[in-house]
Amino acid sequence: MRLRSQDLFPTILTEGGLLPPDLLQRIAAGDREVEGLRPEDYHLAEGERVNEAVTRAWNRLVGAWTGFRTILEKSPPGDPATTPTREKWLLILFQELGYGRLPIARAAELDGDSFPISHTWNAVPIHLVGARVDLDTKARGVAGAARSSPHGLVQSFLNRSQHHDWGFVSNGLRLRILRDSARLTRQAFVEFDLEAMMEGQAHSDFVVLWLLCHESRVEGERPSEFWLERWSKTAERQGTRALDALRDGVQRAIEFLGQGFLAHPGNRALRERLRSGGLPDQEFYRQLLRLAYRLLFLFVAEDRGLIHSPDASPTARARYERFYSTHRLRQMAGRLRGTKHSDLYRTLRVVAEKLDDDAGCKALGLYCLGGFLWSRGAVADLHSSELANLDFLDAIRALASTAQGRNLRAVDYKNLGSEELGSIYESLLELRPRLNLDTATVSLAVEGGHERKTTGSYYTPTSLIKCLLDSALAPVLAEAARSKNPEQAILALKVCDPACGSGHFLIAASHRIARQLAALRTGDEEASPAALKTALRDVIGHCIYGVDANPMAAELCKVSLWMEALEPGKPLSFLEHRIVVGNSLLGATPEAIARGIPDDAFQLLEGDDPYGVKAAKKRNREERKGRQQPLFIETAAEPRSLYETLSESVSRLATGNDATIAAIRDKEERLRRLAESPEYHRSHLVADAWCAAFAGRHRRCIPEASTKPDGGSCDRPAGSNQARRGLSILSLAVGVPRRFPHPRGR
Repeated sequence: MRLRSQDLFPTILTEGGLLPPDLLQRIAAGDREVEGLRPEDYHLAEGERVNEAVTRAWNRLVGAWTGFRTILEKSPPGDPATTPTREKWLLILFQELGYGRLPIARAAELDGDSFPISHTWNAVPIHLVGARVDLDTKARGVAGAARSSPHGLVQSFLNRSQHHDWGFVSNGLRLRILRDSARLTRQAFVEFDLEAMMEGQAHSDFVVLWLLCHESRVEGERPSEFWLERWSKTAERQGTRALDALRDGVQRAIEFLGQGFLAHPGNRALRERLRSGGLPDQEFYRQLLRLAYRLLFLFVAEDRGLIHSPDASPTARARYERFYSTHRLRQMAGRLRGTKHSDLYRTLRVVAEKLDDDAGCKALGLYCLGGFLWSRGAVADLHSSELANLDFLDAIRALASTAQGRNLRAVDYKNLGSEELGSIYESLLELRPRLNLDTATVSLAVEGGHERKTTGSYYTPTSLIKCLLDSALAPVLAEAARSKNPEQAILALKVCDPACGSGHFLIAASHRIARQLAALRTGDEEASPAALKTALRDVIGHCIYGVDANPMAAELCKVSLWMEALEPGKPLSFLEHRIVVGNSLLGATPEAIARGIPDDAFQLLEGDDPYGVKAAKKRNREERKGRQQPLFIETAAEPRSLYETLSESVSRLATGNDATIAAIRDKEERLRRLAESPEYHRSHLVADAWCAAFAGRHRRCIPEASTKPDGGSCDRPAGSNQARRGLSILSLAVGVPRRFPHPRGR
């Protein structure tokens, strides 16, 4: 079982899940379940086979490439080499793909803007530029190319046109298939490295190019009839089925991990902590979940090529790949059962320690990521425990592959999106661990009153998110882009999700803002993937806030954001003060607290004693009129200056950048001092006390009204129950203190 997209087709890159590697593999293999692969679908002659046509095209193009490379080497260095690239290479390539002699196109006009695309075929723009023109960079001084990069030109045209969905762009060294991405969160395209393909004689990769780029793939009266469009829809349906299997796989992986830790003879201390209650079952489950998400994070980072420092040596990269990578583990899980030894889990512990070490690990090419996910406190009881290879590989197998019939298919973690993570999150909130220490078994099951229901945690569909972004974010973003300092105005925007869950909405909003920011910085309406990645990290570090009542959801939201914003060589963005645990429906402001408790706090709710509520409301009214000594205002209300000081302390955490681990550690320390300060604890207690009047159950009357009409006595004041923790989302604006977790989990 091959488990990494780079292994399938070394010279082919798929971005955004447009046509994922698994589908490309099925197309290359001639899978009968994939429609459109018959010889007649490619307009071949009677009795002619597809592989014969591909071989014939390959043989001609090998000679054409050799001639083109010779001409390119002789051309002046400053020459973009547009004419030889087109005439001696690309037009020949498209001839072999069935397009004939591509007609030169006139500049297309859309909404008053001109799009100087070089060629067109049917309803497909095909933009061919010189070999010395970078696809992602605006080519200064080249006619018709100054307004945007070649990639951006075609992508912008597709996004804005109502009649064009698919297109091609190439500089002779790389060829990309593009699709209208205006309705997508992330950029999506398929790229063929023509230079590496031809120089490396990668015939199997050329087979995929021929099958995907042949003229029969983009013919039809409407783009919806194109085979590329049909295959893209097939990929979406397959993704939905794979997503269901992935949810099951994560659940099974957690069960395998839990059972493995319980069964290992060296984990006696872990079993004793569970048996004594020192480690609650739910906390054990959360540590298992964090371990699973460490693996998912590494899968994504490795498959996207983001795990190593930019200056990592080839030797260090090879050493990591051979002995420590999860790619190695995934390959082993595909062919080995595993033993009772524990060496594989120990290698994962080493990687986690190095990713949390400020110095990183030069020998493995790793840099410090930081973040609670990689701290020892995230898996405190599992870090020092042992796990047999047998159980560990079972968990890896469950996470890395899905079963389709009798075959195991690799999960495409390179293109794993927030939707997949959100769907996993939705199902995990319903589960509760059931542990049997005697038999060393762990099962996850849905129980009544599960966390999803009790915390109001429900997954937000993509269609609703897009509608919200169009109606709420787009106008604000457009206004910021028109300001005198648009970049500063964009980074000053604040987007907050008061029930963030796994971060589905926040990630979509981040991409929407990052596109605008990257376009502003590059002057390109559709910026390059590299520029977009840098902008995305800046947006997540400046503009994004989230609150959730479920601690597990808040942790998962950070993981989702970290995956999106990961840049090689840079630590994880500091999100501890931006993604917090709290109840956004219940809270207070300094002004409200200073006015005391309103009479409306004493409304009769389910579970209240009516006489207790009546007595509490009467007592509160008399206090407000000055007839009784106030129990709240004089003893609890804080001066405005204190709230302002606390608010300023939180605001200063947003200053500076997150480019170095030293800056991250400094922010962690400042947050720790704030969270442990007497001023913060007192203010938090005051806010909780004020909220308790609304949230506490009134089962007794207050001491001054010590008897009920029926003669019963009272032994506890109203509102003394512990309030629900968490403050309003308004605290982000006015500075009401919130409960922060310790950034390092200690």
